Amino acid sequence: MDATPINFDSATPLGSLALPLPGDLPDVAVRKWIALHDAAAIVAALAGLAPEAPTAALTGFAAAIGQAPHWRRELAVQGIEDLAAIMEPGLSALIAVQAARGDAVAPAHALWLEFVAARDALLTLSLPYD
Repeated sequence: MDATPINFDSATPLGSLALPLPGDLPDVAVRKWIALHDAAAIVAALAGLAPEAPTAALTGFAAAIGQAPHWRRELAVQGIEDLAAIMEPGLSALIAVQAARGDAVAPAHALWLEFVAARDALLTLSLPYD
């Protein structure tokens, strides 16, 4: 534990911190959101599932979460990062199974279900604040 006293005269004021502005979602998060759905389409195809039709909730997520309170935007960005951390090695493993002429249907279906559950949880962050 650090017991160093805080010098309030030289402390950085909160207003000068680089926080996202209201309605601001980092471009990298938006690009990852799109890339995740591109990867999910491949996973769905490997699982033998029909392509998912884009919905207003999916296509409008970035704009909706950009208008959400700051803490929801932070959770969304972290959730997108977490989902990418799941999908990246999962898709790599599925591609390796396919390359080895193995049956990737069951693991692809499992990854698809994980993706949908995590994505749907992220979508709830953009719901209206009650």
